Amino acid sequence: MTRNDGRLNFNLLDEDPLPQDECGVFGVWAPGEEVSKLAYYGLYALQHRGQESAGIAASDGKSIRVYKDLGLVSQVFDESTLNSLTGHIAVGHCRYSTTGASQWSNAQPTLGDTPHGTVALGHNGNLTNSADLRDRIIERHGRADFGELNQGNTTDTALVTALLKEQPGDSLEAQAMALLPTLEGAFCLVFMNENTLYAARDPHGVRPLVLGRLASGWVVASEQSALATVGASVIREIEPGELIAIDSDGVRSHRFAAANPSRCVFEYVYLARPDANINGRSVYESRVEMGRQLAREDTHDADIVIPVPESGTPAAVGYAEASGLPFAQGFIKNAYVGRTFIEPSQTLRQLGIRLKLNVQDHVVRGKRVVVVDDSIVRGNTQRAIVRMLKEAGAAEIHVKISSPPVKWPCFYGIDFASRAELIANGATMDEITQAVGADSLAYISEDGMIAATQQPRSTLCTACFSGVYPIKLPPESRRGKMLLEQPADSSQNPGGGCDPGPDAEFEIDEIPLAEAKK
Repeated sequence: MTRNDGRLNFNLLDEDPLPQDECGVFGVWAPGEEVSKLAYYGLYALQHRGQESAGIAASDGKSIRVYKDLGLVSQVFDESTLNSLTGHIAVGHCRYSTTGASQWSNAQPTLGDTPHGTVALGHNGNLTNSADLRDRIIERHGRADFGELNQGNTTDTALVTALLKEQPGDSLEAQAMALLPTLEGAFCLVFMNENTLYAARDPHGVRPLVLGRLASGWVVASEQSALATVGASVIREIEPGELIAIDSDGVRSHRFAAANPSRCVFEYVYLARPDANINGRSVYESRVEMGRQLAREDTHDADIVIPVPESGTPAAVGYAEASGLPFAQGFIKNAYVGRTFIEPSQTLRQLGIRLKLNVQDHVVRGKRVVVVDDSIVRGNTQRAIVRMLKEAGAAEIHVKISSPPVKWPCFYGIDFASRAELIANGATMDEITQAVGADSLAYISEDGMIAATQQPRSTLCTACFSGVYPIKLPPESRRGKMLLEQPADSSQNPGGGCDPGPDAEFEIDEIPLAEAKK
């Protein structure tokens, strides 16, 4: 049986996975409402941000119940499970792993005990000082196996939950204010104890986090789509460096660090849903404007403009508008594409992309075609798309990309390919064009992309394009997806147990560039 994989923009080729965000977080404080069902539908709207596991914790004011498992939101929960999660506060999470393996023990929300009740916590982002945080626990206790860490949890989220217990303060609120300034990297945290809902965003505001209002309470979520799904109105974004608390006294705001915005520009390019707004700018309008700017920078004589569905559609609309070329749907997507539990035969595996996408021959035959997509990672997908268009009779194929070349890995919550796998790393434009088999290839400029977001350059993180990391990175030996999977004893694994490179943990088998040119 085939099930939708929850992504807005699915992987056209299994060996060429798209960049993936770490997680979606959701929290609700709403007495008298079925908060677990609100959390369920909120997570459903955030499913594109994480598809490996899902979980919901709910409190009735006396105790917290949590249910989590591997799988999509729709696979993990059913009516009876949700009915058992009663109360007036809930925290939900859908996960894609960038720290720690994809395993049940790493599903969130994580649980921990504190002097001020039980805490259930969900995290979107990626901490860069996880090794230091683990060392802090070891220094205090001689070991790093408290709470869920003792149950095999190997995430930076479990470190945060464990460290909350250690902080000074006469309330969980005060403890959070003591801990949050010591966390480095990207984090949007949604957590609760038995009576209060909390949300915090790192001082750089790398990942989005918004506050919404229900008739009977409040909601926090990674994106506005989750608010709209549960009928909440948007109030504002949680500010970078802000902690909010929500209980029967209303909403309280605390500043734990000065804001120093470095919002992820790739949220505008690809990660967020098109109906999101980030810092007052529509993601959809940003993507359309990227297409317009791409056409201004590089317009080819052609007959039609077609998108790679769905990620390339807004930019293709903008490109067609600015170039004056007609927009057409050259590809039809299988509406039921997704994860399958049936292993395809070798013959079907060789068909690859054709299981998920088909060309409309009558649309492209004999035409000079501009194909618009949001990014190129390894290049395998674009190579397959160009091949399909040629076989369908396209006269010329001009590939246009609405982001600059991706050359650097992300350490703030996006799972890119390793730098060695990124086709734009070390290859010239002509070499990439030849590798994907197109007649021409053009990327938008970094300036053009940034202008389309209507955000000041100084407030955006462009590290995956520029290699300039706004948040200090630890040495290679102190970072990596499987850092916390390894022993902390440096005699067993020097450098705190990290993988042998900055992003070697992301490596998979890949077609070498030289072979791709053949």
